Amino acid sequence: MKRLSSEQVARYEEGGIVFPLRLFSADETVGFLARLEAIEAARAGRLPPSLNAKPHLLIPWAWDIVHDARVLDPVEDLLGPDLLCWATSFIVKNANDPRYVAWHQDATYWGLSEPKAVTVWIALTPSTPENGCVRMLPGTHRVPLPHTDSADPKNLLGRREIVASRVDDDAAVDVVLAPGEASLHDALILHGSNANRSGGRRIGFSVRYIPASVRHAGEARNSATLVRGRDHGTFDLEQKPEGEFAPAAVARHAQVLRRAMTTIFRP
Repeated sequence: MKRLSSEQVARYEEGGIVFPLRLFSADETVGFLARLEAIEAARAGRLPPSLNAKPHLLIPWAWDIVHDARVLDPVEDLLGPDLLCWATSFIVKNANDPRYVAWHQDATYWGLSEPKAVTVWIALTPSTPENGCVRMLPGTHRVPLPHTDSADPKNLLGRREIVASRVDDDAAVDVVLAPGEASLHDALILHGSNANRSGGRRIGFSVRYIPASVRHAGEARNSATLVRGRDHGTFDLEQKPEGEFAPAAVARHAQVLRRAMTTIFRP
């Protein structure tokens, strides 16, 4: 094992989550947040959804986070040495934001040949119950569950999905993180988050990894980023951006996004 202890691996296997892990220093994280907020300030105060799908293909410092050994070492302990980054996004809840994330399993609409994936959720600000931190239901990661459309515009999920079965909120664990800390969770663990009732923002960077042996199950061939080890030829490989929102990177990203949306929003 490169980073996780045997106890942490056992906890992950049993519950589907391990946290907190210190990945970046406070000073580094302040720098990440400042860079993100500068990008937002140049775009009417937010990163548009179309640019917040796989932003590591547009932002060199986000690409560097995805490839950072401090992030990859614990993921390798769980998934093995050959790793792809399947997706990234900045998860932002502004102060007093009524929006929330419904109970769901990540892998529901990913279209992968098997739901074998780890999400690394890196806190760029404090993540607390008051500002709508992620909540997890340990032990719910063993079986895929049916989902339905909540039709709620306040639900931040792309398809407004929600798990169809009843959820015991009292069993949920608040994933409290300080800036630079992270949680690792299984693609099938039930999780969600409440609205931000605080006067500050809650921001995280979510990075989703899969073993390079996992395939896309649909007809369209999707892409992923090789971050460690050997390519198994299961996805088209993505390229590092030449600069922040460089024209060539933006053009490639648009093609990647079109294919990804076909997968996520397939009937």
